[in-house]
Amino acid sequence: MPSSMSQQILLSPAELSYLHTSLSSSPPIRPDGRSSTQFRPLIAETDILPGTNGSARICFADGTEAIVGVKAEVEKSRARYTHADEDGEGIVEEDEGRGLNEWVELCVEIPGMRDDDSMPVFLAAMMSEALLADGEFTRRLYINRRFHWKLYLDILLLSQPSSYPLPLLSLTTHLALLLTKFPRLKSEKDEDPLFDDDWDASVFLYPRSSTKSFDRPPVTLLVMSVNGNIMFDPSKEELSVAEVVLAVSVGERSRSEEGDMVIDSGKTRDLRLLAVRTIDPPSRLTHPGVPNALNTATGGSAADTSEKASGQRETMAEGSVWQPPRGGAKRHQIAAMIQKVLEQGGVAEEVMAGLDGVDLG
Repeated sequence: MPSSMSQQILLSPAELSYLHTSLSSSPPIRPDGRSSTQFRPLIAETDILPGTNGSARICFADGTEAIVGVKAEVEKSRARYTHADEDGEGIVEEDEGRGLNEWVELCVEIPGMRDDDSMPVFLAAMMSEALLADGEFTRRLYINRRFHWKLYLDILLLSQPSSYPLPLLSLTTHLALLLTKFPRLKSEKDEDPLFDDDWDASVFLYPRSSTKSFDRPPVTLLVMSVNGNIMFDPSKEELSVAEVVLAVSVGERSRSEEGDMVIDSGKTRDLRLLAVRTIDPPSRLTHPGVPNALNTATGGSAADTSEKASGQRETMAEGSVWQPPRGGAKRHQIAAMIQKVLEQGGVAEEVMAGLDGVDLG
């Protein structure tokens, strides 16, 4: 993921060092006073766009706002061939209910950016990866062997991103897909699709159940680490000193039916990991501080060449002045961040519980 995840924040090395020290403390002291697992307040609305199969709007407390609209149309399925018989004739695949990724088209639009700019392209790729990871989503678009639903997801960020907009876009898409409805199918088997004209009889893309948990669309959370401290939903300022940033996509499955084996009956939700992406934080592009030993204004001696200056900075004591993070993320650090998301009573369960409070109509 490119590091130009948002507008580059202009902080001096002294300010960056102060912010890094605050986030490295135990517990971390965040600029807006939130705890390490606390998300920014948001306002959510659903079913706001007429003429769509589902829509939602979410606005964060910092003014960043996004709208998602979902449109569906019936499309004829192309024949799929798996092998040929002795006469060389193709055999049509008989795997009923199987979908294709091409049945979903997702587009992200950001003000001031072209459709082929790196940021919208990578955001669309990450959201599509989470949505299509397990293959279950496209199965919901299957009508019969001849026809399927073609789904168009239009994701629009209404304001310039004050921080990395992936969580905002993911949460808004989650609500829009929960609201997405299709007309009830009246035809049978492989007949041409015939639908009920009564919209009140339509069926949800994700059918709901009042007696047990039900499948839900995925949610992608942004997680960052500073000196071992793990924080969620980082702000623009916090990303400027982040050492590791992950985009973790999780989904929820419905509870096992009676008679099925339940591995952990104490879990309130059956969450599964769908995708993980490392994101290059903007902290790598910040300017390093100059220690007194290399500052001629304080009696130090400057290095003759840039190579010597870089070598001296490598041997400096950690925490003396701000230094941009170098190297990649360690495996145990990534594992700890993922575990923090998926653990029982963790952040992913809290996010899902918060989304349950949104009125879905």
